Amino acid sequence: MTKHINKVAVIGSGIMGSGIACHFANIGVEVLLLDIVPRELNEKEQAKGLTLEDKVVRNRLVNDSLSNALKSKPSPIYNKKFASRIATGNLEDDLKKIEDVDWIIEVVIERLDIKKQVFESIEKYRKPGTLVTSNTSGIPIAFMNEGRSDDFQKHFAVTHFFNPPRYLRLFEVVPGPNCKPEVVDFLMGYGDRFLGKTAVLAKDTPAFIGNRIGIFGIQSLFHQVKELGLTVEEIDKLTGPVIGRPKSATFRTVDVVGLDTLVKVSDGLYQNCPEDEAHDLFRNPDFIQTMLENNWLGSKTKQGFYKKSVNEQGKKEILTLDLDTMEYRSKKRASFATLELTKTIDKPIDRFKVLIKGKDKAGEFYRKNFAAMFAYVSNRIPEISDELYRIDDAMKAGFGWENGPFEIWDAVGVEKGLELIEAEGLQVGAWVSEMVSAGVTNFYTVKEGFTYYYDIPAKAQTKKPGQDAFIILDNIRQTKQVWTNGDSVIEDLGDGILNLEFQSKMNTLGGGVLQGLNKAYDLAEKDFQGLVIGNQGANFSVGANIGMIFMMAVEQEYDELNMAISMFQNTMMRARYSSIPVVVAPHAMTLGGGCELSLHADKVVAAAETYMGLVEFGVGVIPGGGGSKEMALRAADTFQKNDVELNRLQEYFLTIGMAKVSTSAYEAFDLGLLQHGKDVVVVNKDRQIMQAKKHALLMAEAGYTKPIKRTDVKVLGKQALGMFLVGTDSMEAGKYISEHDKKIANKLAYVMAGGDLSAPTKVSEQYLLDLEREAFLSLCTERKTLERIQHMLKTGKPLRN
Repeated sequence: MTKHINKVAVIGSGIMGSGIACHFANIGVEVLLLDIVPRELNEKEQAKGLTLEDKVVRNRLVNDSLSNALKSKPSPIYNKKFASRIATGNLEDDLKKIEDVDWIIEVVIERLDIKKQVFESIEKYRKPGTLVTSNTSGIPIAFMNEGRSDDFQKHFAVTHFFNPPRYLRLFEVVPGPNCKPEVVDFLMGYGDRFLGKTAVLAKDTPAFIGNRIGIFGIQSLFHQVKELGLTVEEIDKLTGPVIGRPKSATFRTVDVVGLDTLVKVSDGLYQNCPEDEAHDLFRNPDFIQTMLENNWLGSKTKQGFYKKSVNEQGKKEILTLDLDTMEYRSKKRASFATLELTKTIDKPIDRFKVLIKGKDKAGEFYRKNFAAMFAYVSNRIPEISDELYRIDDAMKAGFGWENGPFEIWDAVGVEKGLELIEAEGLQVGAWVSEMVSAGVTNFYTVKEGFTYYYDIPAKAQTKKPGQDAFIILDNIRQTKQVWTNGDSVIEDLGDGILNLEFQSKMNTLGGGVLQGLNKAYDLAEKDFQGLVIGNQGANFSVGANIGMIFMMAVEQEYDELNMAISMFQNTMMRARYSSIPVVVAPHAMTLGGGCELSLHADKVVAAAETYMGLVEFGVGVIPGGGGSKEMALRAADTFQKNDVELNRLQEYFLTIGMAKVSTSAYEAFDLGLLQHGKDVVVVNKDRQIMQAKKHALLMAEAGYTKPIKRTDVKVLGKQALGMFLVGTDSMEAGKYISEHDKKIANKLAYVMAGGDLSAPTKVSEQYLLDLEREAFLSLCTERKTLERIQHMLKTGKPLRN
């Protein structure tokens, strides 16, 4: 099916509707967002003498909803400018406009009667062949199809986004009984390639896949918490990052989502799944009923499992609900011996074998919890999915799990999982027993860089579809590894392209990573055509290893520190001045040194969710790996007329001075950290390494020539330096910055002005690098800088002193 989506209509502008509209605007699609007409005037409209016929009144609901969405944090939009791609209207005056759209998405209240009214109205104006999908989370498609035309039904499906649509990657596609197969294929492909989602094909069953398994998991915990004598804090400790789940874990997540929202889905499952072997688990325990009666729903009512408060000393604190007394109390620290055993194990997937062996409450909890989950997911096949990998994909993309249930089961061992299930008196799906009896001991295997899953009907391992567009580094590392030193790995991506992957803690750039970078440059220049620098960790890099800098500065090893900074600068510069194209693929946090590396690449292939910035001011220094030099250079490249040169330089200065971090890759263009015409953005992070490889190969095949080092960077000297110094004096006088902040800013000003040259002059990059390194080193001798670095190392937060 060849179809291009240029314009979509979103019907319903609530939190989900506005969020979906924003995400389509994010990817460049024109959006028409519609909602109902208000039935009465509000006080402001009455005071202005408006009537129900005024357009501003008729579009009030949709405009207010979109405005609220755009103000929310985290933002639903990649860049504020993208909001101009959304036009608003109402269902009475503007519904006719849907005849011009390619896809209509219904996101109205979860009531069948209202949805059917909307579909009937849509039929009046929809042109044949236009896609129509519903964001329902559980109303059967057959009911929504009633009374609809044949063409409508052939092009109708459920496309279930998770909230917030920009950030949660799950996109469940549920075809209607009469939906054409090519429409289903198109929606799956569009969700992946254009929306950047993990598209999961689901069956039309209650709550589909993600919420069916996710709500089971949460309700299971609700029933286990008192049975095992655990507290709210302890459950959140056990179900958070230690097992590869979000920091919000269980109870904090419920507070954010809203207890009423969760209970609504759970009640639906209780009513609509009478044959489910875990049916009784979907009935809420007493403490949940009490919370509902008290309106303790979470963040929306200011209290749930947690509550913000002010203590007797006037300090803010977060209280926790005691599930025995149903009263709030001060938080208690959660600690378990079993968790201590996992502190040296970096990857959550490697911790599960240790966790289930624990001899304390934590071990008992994990054995019970995993047994229940393993049994439950095994029994949902083929009810909610024919393929086991879709369940794992849904949980990872919709609930932020690092590993899905079947991946965890593989990690503890399939037979060990069966032992846990039997010990809890639960029944496993018959297909698992048959699989093990046939001698198959894994749900997943990896062959030649591709993931294979156990195909139940075929009774054999089958290649997971859709992988040809991806490069999964975990899958190729063992067989394609060229070199490693522990902190970095070089892999052969094929077709003459290498990849350098960071593997240090938080992907910080220390000696091991710098060694790896230089080794990768050397190998690529000698035997390959290009180099990609990318990884698939939680973050691209949080910056340089400030612990190493701190130790050298404390020991006053300034010669060694000077050499280390010089090596760092040279390593960054090699990304630009090598004989082969170097493509950097940043994602998520790309801070400090990680940002500097990106600044020096021939091309950046950034994930849309890239949060990039030069944040060194927070630890009392300036960017010392070429970042200060590069921002001066980029500012100079925008100089056109003398009267705006100072203003342009000031913009780049403030990007560093205010430690600005982009909220998306698109915003990084506005900050000058990415460049139009050179750098590109990939919405689906899974495709990023493959796309980076393609760009490196394209540059190599086009005939790549090593660039000539710049000697023509225009700096403004005393003219700019004077402006900056006056500005920092004013900021200090107004008590906006501290004396030390002023000192850092003045050092940066000296570098970006090119020193105190008497007139504008053209200088080399090396000249600016030398100024940058000198300024960085001088700041490292400052006591207040060392205090900031020490505070950052201890707390992870910047100190203002």
